[in-house]
Amino acid sequence: MTEAEGDVLRGRTVGSVTEKKTFGDDEDDAMPLPTDPRTFFLGGLFTLACMAALYIAAPIVLPLILAIVLKLLLQPLVRLLERVHIPRAIGAILSVLLVLLAFAGTISMLAGPAAAWAAKLPEAIPKLKDSLSVLQPPIDAIQRMMTLVAGPAVGAGAQAPNMHPSSLLGALLAGSATATSGLFTTLLILFYMLVSGETFLRRMVEILPRFKDKRQAVELSLHIERDVSAYLLTVSCINLLVGVATGCVMWLCGVANPVLWGAVAFVLNFVPILGAMVGLVIFLMASVLALGVTWWALLPVGLYLGIHIIEGEFATPMLLARRFTINPVALILALIFWYWMWGVTGAILAVPLLAIAKIICDELRPLRAFGHLLEG
Repeated sequence: MTEAEGDVLRGRTVGSVTEKKTFGDDEDDAMPLPTDPRTFFLGGLFTLACMAALYIAAPIVLPLILAIVLKLLLQPLVRLLERVHIPRAIGAILSVLLVLLAFAGTISMLAGPAAAWAAKLPEAIPKLKDSLSVLQPPIDAIQRMMTLVAGPAVGAGAQAPNMHPSSLLGALLAGSATATSGLFTTLLILFYMLVSGETFLRRMVEILPRFKDKRQAVELSLHIERDVSAYLLTVSCINLLVGVATGCVMWLCGVANPVLWGAVAFVLNFVPILGAMVGLVIFLMASVLALGVTWWALLPVGLYLGIHIIEGEFATPMLLARRFTINPVALILALIFWYWMWGVTGAILAVPLLAIAKIICDELRPLRAFGHLLEG
């Protein structure tokens, strides 16, 4: 690899998107559309083939995608450790151990309270149905939606399982169990991704024929890493604050196990829109079980809704609007699609995957029109 190519790989000639356009021609801003009908036909077949492959190979693909997202989240930590003269391998080990300890600690801390609340549900659900009959239609609607979404996974000859109000919490726990089933594979892939660093990027730069292609590959990689890492770090911090605030609200209102409900709010907030809707139902059920069928039971739910409104309408847009402006219609469609594809884990990964797709489409001229459709 030449010295100029090495400079590109080390980021010396990589500028922002606006800087790149200053030395490009007017065609860099064009958004060409294909005119040959065969292009749409072949593109549609390729997309359907990719969807089928992702659905069938979920046990293999999902740990890989989780490892890529975690790599983007932990890459700044590894580089920070490198700056203080800690080898990359040691930094990768520490990062993987951090993920493992956080996961194991959370499970061990919340398993007992979650089991206790689950044991209360069989006896409490008939009382909830009688006392909250006005809420039965929306609960039934959510159950029917979950039944339809879970339909492809049930099988052609089997009947869909009976849905109960506890199925919302059960779906969350089932999604967590699905994510943990490939934990070892995910952590193994994550470790080697953190250790290898830019090995794959270097090999790709070496095999690309033109210097323009080499530069574009490096710029695209750095753009994805920079923006998605910033998004994941920012959203994780925001969701942590939401979880802490929700736990404090539940504690002040007298609902038992506030740490459990703070963790539930933290996880649900990774799923825009749909997470808050499910959270309202879960927290309403928890408040009624803990406080009884009184107006006082609406206070925790109202405070949770207020926290979500402050986060969704003010905090998150103010911190992320400069980097991500995604079409809300595309966002909700991505959430529904990836939830259907991979369950709760897919819904959590929907926004990072959509952000990566938009960045790639914005950088590659043939796909720029599609990226413009995703623009908020």
